[in-house]
Amino acid sequence: MRLVSYNVQFCTGKDGRVDIDRIAGEVAAADVIAMQEVDRYWARSEMADQVAEITRRLPDHHWVYGPGVDLDASTRDDDGRLVNRRRQFGNLLLSRLPILASKNRLLPKMRFHAQLSLQRTMLDGVIACPGGPIRVASVHLAHAAGPERLAQVAHLRRLQAEAGRDGGVLSARHENWPEGDASPAWPRASLLLGDFNMTPDAPEYEALAGPDDPKYGRLTEADGYLDGWLAAGGDPAGGHTKFEPTGNRRIDYAFLSPDLAPRLRAVEVDRDAQGSDHQPLWVDIDL
Repeated sequence: MRLVSYNVQFCTGKDGRVDIDRIAGEVAAADVIAMQEVDRYWARSEMADQVAEITRRLPDHHWVYGPGVDLDASTRDDDGRLVNRRRQFGNLLLSRLPILASKNRLLPKMRFHAQLSLQRTMLDGVIACPGGPIRVASVHLAHAAGPERLAQVAHLRRLQAEAGRDGGVLSARHENWPEGDASPAWPRASLLLGDFNMTPDAPEYEALAGPDDPKYGRLTEADGYLDGWLAAGGDPAGGHTKFEPTGNRRIDYAFLSPDLAPRLRAVEVDRDAQGSDHQPLWVDIDL
């Protein structure tokens, strides 16, 4: 299977143009797509419902959306009738295979005196893969500060430690909930795809993947995550997904639970994509 993670920057490319067709075209070949920074009803993105527009262009993909920022954008039509709209900003998860269940998990947030701080989320989905259900999440961590990301990473670790014990989205059956059997267990096998806003030398990276021991290498705990770029043999000095005048950075990742490591085949960056200020990160894995 081919998976891709892409921070689409509300579909605004390197040329400054909002182009949803371009974004959809750059990821159309993927079996599973994890997007971040997808807008609904913002002036910067031409007041479009980008969720509706992206999913319309990818009709063979199931999808779920998880907003972090959720504000009122209601208006009145010419007759004075209320048109209810939500101004949203969040993560989108698409899959050719059914997304059996999902949880939009709010991550810890700090309130700063002056710096912009947004509610971030982990959109966690259980996908019906050929080898059995696998969790794939579209993740976007805070941009502003390491302490906020550390709290968010700690939350990701807790969620993984509890996977399989939290009851999924619906447990057991009741006469009013006859579809209980259709609710999948929450598997421990998981991939976190997204914009983590951290570089590999950051404390929050170590908190997620474990410390790097000079003798034994990276000490990843059972409920921690492996860095897919490195697990697939990528250059530790490469894998950049953000190119800026101040320097290139590796801040978009494919993290995988250790049990999935033998199935990983390749991780690569699409250096040619122009649809965003980030580059897509592609993953080939047997699921």
